[in-house]
Amino acid sequence: MIPLILIPGLGSDFAVWQPTIKALAASAECTVGDTLSDDSLPGMAERILSQAPERFSLAGVSMGGMVALEIMRSDPERVQRLALLDTNPCPDTPEQTAQRRGANAAALSSNNFEALALGSLKYLIHPAASIEVRNAMVEMSVRVGAKTYARQNEAVAARADQRPILSTIEVPTIVIFGAQDLLTPVALSEELQNGIRGARRHIIPDCGHLPPIEKPDAVASLLREWMGP
Repeated sequence: MIPLILIPGLGSDFAVWQPTIKALAASAECTVGDTLSDDSLPGMAERILSQAPERFSLAGVSMGGMVALEIMRSDPERVQRLALLDTNPCPDTPEQTAQRRGANAAALSSNNFEALALGSLKYLIHPAASIEVRNAMVEMSVRVGAKTYARQNEAVAARADQRPILSTIEVPTIVIFGAQDLLTPVALSEELQNGIRGARRHIIPDCGHLPPIEKPDAVASLLREWMGP
């Protein structure tokens, strides 16, 4: 069984992937990569590579997809398959960076980060997401904390243009997006698919920015097919 490394998104930890891991059951040997300890995307990629087996499959959601692309930039021969979920290979616009800095200031100055986390759900997940998903999201945000959230946001804002990496990817690749993602437009899934030779694309209906926690059965089914027998 090929190990599968799963990389969380901004402000997330293992919990964003846990429902998908459960849905995969014995189909994969899953590990969640550490994105909580570094202040740059290349740093996160280097840490994950240092802890990874020699060969592995790789899946990243949101910021985790950006980290996965950094791994494909720095050590692609170790990756056997790649899954990119709701991620953006383009650099931030000045307006996006300004929005991130504003969000960081609000997070770091707040004495009620839980309330901010609750308010952010309308951008992150589909309106029909269950109360269990909503509670897990808020608990995860509080656990990760404002300081780590702000540090990751700065790392994302400082990222290099990752579009040149796409044409270098030669492993089986699947692109998965939530149909109602408000943060990463579905049009970006076409850019990823078109940029990566042979990539397959799947859009999950009634789903926002985080399919691994919103629609774990659908994600697990797609990953199981992508991993093969």
